Amino acid sequence: MSLIFTPINQIRLTNVAVVRMKKGGKRFEIACYRNKVVSWRNKLEKDINEVLQTHTVFTNVSKGQVAKKEDLIKAFGKEDQTEICKDILEKGELQVSDKERHSALDSMLKDIATTVAEKCVNPETKRPYPVSMIEKAMKDIHFSVKPNRNAKQQALDVIQQLKTVMPLERAQMRLRVLITGKEARKLREKIMKLAAKVESEDWDSGSLNLICLIDPGQYREIDELVRSETKGHGILELLNLKEVTEGEQVLE
Repeated sequence: MSLIFTPINQIRLTNVAVVRMKKGGKRFEIACYRNKVVSWRNKLEKDINEVLQTHTVFTNVSKGQVAKKEDLIKAFGKEDQTEICKDILEKGELQVSDKERHSALDSMLKDIATTVAEKCVNPETKRPYPVSMIEKAMKDIHFSVKPNRNAKQQALDVIQQLKTVMPLERAQMRLRVLITGKEARKLREKIMKLAAKVESEDWDSGSLNLICLIDPGQYREIDELVRSETKGHGILELLNLKEVTEGEQVLE
């Protein structure tokens, strides 16, 4: 019976996310669990064992080729594999498949569209657009998502482009909220967390008259809060829109 020989410097791994780094003229790779690399970089995952499939540095993960000790020392100035894995994890390039890349771009497109919907309104109706309509318009103008820039930065760019195909203005809504009864103080706290700015606040015999500025995306939530928690007795009035000129306010 013949024996199958497996070289001791080869490790076979499947279903991995590979993080790659070039250093000292050589390529080094580590094998990670999918969806854990981003969590580690965002400080959401703190257990390195949950991120690494193996505390081993490779020259080629797919072929199972393990990096030589002397190459690691020359490139990183140390031989502790776990510490080197952390270096690669922090600064290396995450290798993703075409399917994963497409999924990530679709997700970012939705994030950008959501930001635009929250910050802008249709100046003709004085109401925000649905996120789905913003998404469709972005695709119609062939907006190209840039994976190395965050969604809020790109939202500023796409707002200017969308204005060429649809009525769109960055704005804040000025609202008046009138609340009476015991719910007033409790509801005030919730509205204050959603408001961008409080312009005036008057109390009269336990009744609250509040005027505030909000991002358009917060309108529905405040409307539902007032209606549900006051059983229909509270009043929410849209006074007008405050135009936001570029540079006056950053997207927060």
